[in-house]
Formats: sequence, structure tokens, C-alpha cells
Amino acid sequence: MTTKLRIVTAMAAGAMLMASAANVNAAPARHKRAVRRSAAGPAVTAADVRELRDALAAQQRQIQALQQQLQQRDTVFAEAGETARQAQTAAADAASKAAAVESVAGQNAAAVTEIQSGLTDIKQNQTNIALSAQDDQKKIAAVESYLSRFRLSGDVRVRGESFFQSYPGCAACFDRNRARIRLRLGLEGKLNEDFTAGMYIATGGVVNGAPSFTDPISTNETLTSFFERKTIGFDRGWITYNPSAHKWLSLTGGKFAYSWNRTPLTFDSDLNPEGFNEKVSRELANRYVKSFTAQGLQLLFNEVAAGIDSNALGGSFSSKLQLGSRVSIVPTYTVLNWNSADAIAQAASPVTLPQPVTPAPGSPLPTPVTQPVRIINANAFTNASRIVGVGAAQKRAFVSGFMYSDFIADTNVVTPWKRYPFRLIAEYEQNLRAKANLPTTTSKQDKAYWFDGSFGQQKDKHDLLVGYAFARIEQDAVISQFNESDLRAATNVVQHRAYVNWLIEKNTTAGLTWWVGRTLNANLQNAARAPGLPAGAQDPFLNRLQFDLIYKF
Repeated sequence: MTTKLRIVTAMAAGAMLMASAANVNAAPARHKRAVRRSAAGPAVTAADVRELRDALAAQQRQIQALQQQLQQRDTVFAEAGETARQAQTAAADAASKAAAVESVAGQNAAAVTEIQSGLTDIKQNQTNIALSAQDDQKKIAAVESYLSRFRLSGDVRVRGESFFQSYPGCAACFDRNRARIRLRLGLEGKLNEDFTAGMYIATGGVVNGAPSFTDPISTNETLTSFFERKTIGFDRGWITYNPSAHKWLSLTGGKFAYSWNRTPLTFDSDLNPEGFNEKVSRELANRYVKSFTAQGLQLLFNEVAAGIDSNALGGSFSSKLQLGSRVSIVPTYTVLNWNSADAIAQAASPVTLPQPVTPAPGSPLPTPVTQPVRIINANAFTNASRIVGVGAAQKRAFVSGFMYSDFIADTNVVTPWKRYPFRLIAEYEQNLRAKANLPTTTSKQDKAYWFDGSFGQQKDKHDLLVGYAFARIEQDAVISQFNESDLRAATNVVQHRAYVNWLIEKNTTAGLTWWVGRTLNANLQNAARAPGLPAGAQDPFLNRLQFDLIYKF
């Protein structure tokens, strides 16, 4: 029902109520006239009284009905007034809302315009971001392409090592036990299509309790010296030119890993030579001869400001021979001439030099003899030596010169057991410039032998490698400062080695090595001897056990 209809209805109800009220007001007047007429007429009967009462009761009921109608009218008028007020309030609110909506509409229009402008900016920014992202992707791709040319590698080795050597009556033969670590980390890769390069760092060593880098044949650090920090230095750094148009040619300069075939008989595995190497390799289509390699070697080991530099010059030649489907042999011949090698003897370790004759009374005092400074803290010096010079200029020198003539045959046999190939390395080396150390010995002491046989491999998880090696090195066959550091002695030695390596995971190896060796002739000059060994007695075997755990990455 609308507001106007409610108002009309209320007015009609009010008129009806006013008419009823007039009738009610007129009823008492008629009653009074009737009374007056009855007073003048006959006596009032009981029936008349009852009729009068009934009339009064009816009138009372009419009065009550009229009162109820009046209350209903008041209620209707009140509701109509409230409805009117609500309508006015609603109209005012509607007008206010209309004004607000009109204002908001204006604001929305401005906002829409601003949003459209913002969307345009966003689209432009997205376009710029997309272009920038493309540029970034190109840069990242370029960096990834550059980094992909390099390879990070290294290893961590933890070693437990024990020494046992004794003979009846030896009071100074103590067992020795120590723990050692070796850490190496390297980066190598292609600089471009023709050049590769690399650099490696490795742990160094300790000499007389102080950090030192003067041991070229070991990267081990002994866990000692009261928890001090361990030394680390650059172990390798080189550049190789291997042109893509001539893959058969390779030129290397710097401090690099061995590029020719060798064994620990001549050079320790931890030593990295310095200088230059030129290598020519050819693959051949021959049924038996599969490849041929020739190398030039210029190893620089001592440069001096005023004097003759020291170096080792030579070459190496190798080939791969295929004998049937199971046997392959790689023969290698290397010749290496050591020039001015006496610098090594003078730097190796102090030596007791003859003292000057006591002067006669009144004569000037002689110049004191200066002991040489130990520069190379590597293997103990076991080559034959002599004293050269006079007075303060006295120095130690080698009895022999050194020119290695080294032949190696590396034979590989594929057995019926795929994971257990057989390998045999046989080596014969002779020093072509050796001399006899008269009168101590009439022999040149110039020959060395190395044999190493093994079963197994180290490629896949749980691979096992078992082997045995034998070495016999005469006193002046090689320079004692640079070959295997784990031998009983660097030269003048006979050595056995048994080893087992188990590849626990693809990058983790557990190994056990047992070295058993003794000095060949304990009566030779500079021979390694057990503590307090009596003259003429045979050097007892030195047992050296090594337990290794190696992690590579």
C-alpha cells in the first residue's frame, strides 16, 4: 500500500468515527425526553426497566466499540504520520544518496580515466620489462655458456699412517703413528676454441714446526703442531694451446700435471713439473699400431740472477699397440738430461764440510766454512756426493751427472671378468751419465726397475682394485729429491708395495697400502740406515702402513 492510499484510508476511517460519536452523543438526549414523558405518563413497569437497562447496556457497548474505533483511528493516524515521516526521511536520504552517487560517478569517471592512463603505463612497463628480461636472459645465457666451459674438481684425503722398524738391540727404534690430510681444489676449462687453462691449490707442509712450501713432492699435512692452521698454496697453473684446426698439436706452459707416461720411480705423483711441453699426437688406422705421440720437455727448476740456470731437457715417445681383442700395450721411451743439477745437491740438506787447517801462531785466521742452507725439504739425500771448491766456497756436488733413459711398457689385458681387468707396468731406467763413487764402490749404481701388477678397476660403485709393486733403485739411478716420497729411501733401496682400493661410492674410495722396504747397501755414502745400525749390518725392513679415505668431486 502506498503512502497516499494509507492517508486517504485513515481520513475515511476518521469521518466514520466522528459520525458514530455524534450518534452516541444524541442518544442520552432522547433518553432524557423519554424519561420526561414517562414522568408525566403512567407508572414505569418492570419490563420498562429491563428495556431501559438493555438500552443502556447496548449504548455502553456502542460506546466501548466507538472507543475502540477511536483508538484504532488514533493508531492509524499515528502510523500514517510515522509513514509520512519515514517517507520524508527516505526522500531526503534518496536525495542525499543521489547527490553522493552523482559525486561518486564524477569521481569514478576521473578514476576510470586515471586507471586507463595507468593501464597504458603498465603495458608500456611490461613491454620494457619483457625487453629487459630478454636482455637479462641473453646475459645469463652468455654467462652460463662461459661458465660451462670450466670444470671445478678436487679431493680430500684423510690418512692414518704407521711406521715399524726394528732389529735386535735397537734402543731408538720407536713405532710411529700419525694422521694426515691432503686438500686439493682446481678450476680448469676452455678459454676459447684453441686455448685451455687451469689453476689448482693444495695443502703444503710443515718443516721444523713452521709452515713451508719447500717440499715439492708432498701435499700432505700432518695433524700436529697444537691445532695450528694448515698451509695452502698454488699447486698448478698453466695454459695449453690446442688449436681446433690442428688437434694433433698441443703446447703447454706453466706448472702443469705430467703430460708424459712415467711412474713414481722417476717422479713423485704429487710433484708438478714447471716449464714447457710440446706434444704431437696422431691416431692411426693400422690394425696393430693405433696411435703415436712425441713430446718435447723443458723443465725449469732453478733460475739464478748471476750464474748458470738449471733445467732438465728431453723428449718422450709413446705408441699404443693392439694385440688381438684383449691385449693392448703402450710402450714409452723418455730421455731427460739434467743440466747444472749440482744446485739440487747444494739445496737438499746441510752437509759436514772439511774444516780449514788450524793456522800457525801469528798467521791470520781462516775464513769460516759456511754450511749450505737447506732449501729443498723433500726426500733425504741418498745420492753419492763430493765436495767442490776451497775454503768458504766449498759446496756439495753430485758424483754423477744425470740423464734418464727410461723405458716403460704398460700392458692391459681384458679378462673374462669384466670388472677385473689385468694391468702390468714394467719399467727399466738407467742414468746414462752415472759415475762410480770411488773408492767406496766401483759400480756406477745407475740402474732402476719398477714392476706393478694389478687386478680390478676404479670406475663403478663397489669396484675393487688389488695390486702389488716391486722397485729396486740403485744409488745414482735417479735424483733422490724428486721421486716417490713413501719409499724406504729415495735411492739405494729395494721396495715392496701391496695395496687394496675399494670404491665405496662413485666418488669415495677406501684404501690400504703396505710398504715394506730396506736400504740396498747400508755401507754406501749417504745411505739411509735404521737408528744406531752397527757398521756393516744389513738395514732392517721398514714397514709403513697407510689407511686412506678419499672423497673426490
